[in-house]
Amino acid sequence: MRRASDSRTQRSHSGETLKVGVHSRPLLDDLYHYLMTSRWSVLFACIFALYLGANCLFAVVYLIDGGVENARPGNFEDAYFFSVQTMATIGYGRMVPRSTLANAVVTVEALFGLITLALATGLMFAKFSQPRARVLFSRHAVVSVRDGAPSLMVRLANERATGLVEAQLKLVLVRDETTREGEAVRRFHTLPLTRSSSVVFALSWTAVHPIDELSPMHGETPESLKKSRADLVASLLGIEEATAQTVHARYAWRAEDILFHHRFRDILVTMPDGRRALDYARFHDVEPSRPPG
Repeated sequence: MRRASDSRTQRSHSGETLKVGVHSRPLLDDLYHYLMTSRWSVLFACIFALYLGANCLFAVVYLIDGGVENARPGNFEDAYFFSVQTMATIGYGRMVPRSTLANAVVTVEALFGLITLALATGLMFAKFSQPRARVLFSRHAVVSVRDGAPSLMVRLANERATGLVEAQLKLVLVRDETTREGEAVRRFHTLPLTRSSSVVFALSWTAVHPIDELSPMHGETPESLKKSRADLVASLLGIEEATAQTVHARYAWRAEDILFHHRFRDILVTMPDGRRALDYARFHDVEPSRPPG
């Protein structure tokens, strides 16, 4: 049993959040999820370690029994490579089992090899075909005047050549608040956008939230956002045009990432031949703007 003082750390774009008092589940209880969300290098390392470990274990059994014909007595190398041939169903024919125990171990190892091969193949295919959205989010959110009204804006772009069909975007402000009873709570406020959906999200998208008297951002300043430990979270959901699979992307900005009296630099440029293009080298650039007068 783990003590209540144990903690785990969950990392996100908005920093680190400690989970205190959560009992960690054994890795084998959620091994599939762990391998699906881990890096490819971790998956290959786990498969390689399992392969080496299993062959070493079976080799030890073959050594104890000594039931492998043409293998040097007590030689681990011969026993190990015989195990490799058995698990891979290669069967070169030079070394063969000769005792009842050795044949029984070969039977178990052959079955083990078939099962692990099927599991590894399925896991690698599921990880390879897992839908992922390649969406680029601006490093900063900005507060500036848009169409005569103070507005909170974030910018995002689709990095793939194919578009996201029926893309839906949500923007949420998360901050510390105190209830009338004096209880400290962490509240989520959905920020209405002038356009929260796109039929085909193919290029760039600037999401705009007008800051009016009903907006949770009304009256906020850089200092007040930092004091309430505010986070701005964007969540995008859409259908990948090429695969027809649902994909999602999420990003969060901390209070210091929200720049007041700034606007995004225009990424629409004119080429020398007169054509218009999007310059993604300017995607994260911002510039000062006039405060609302």
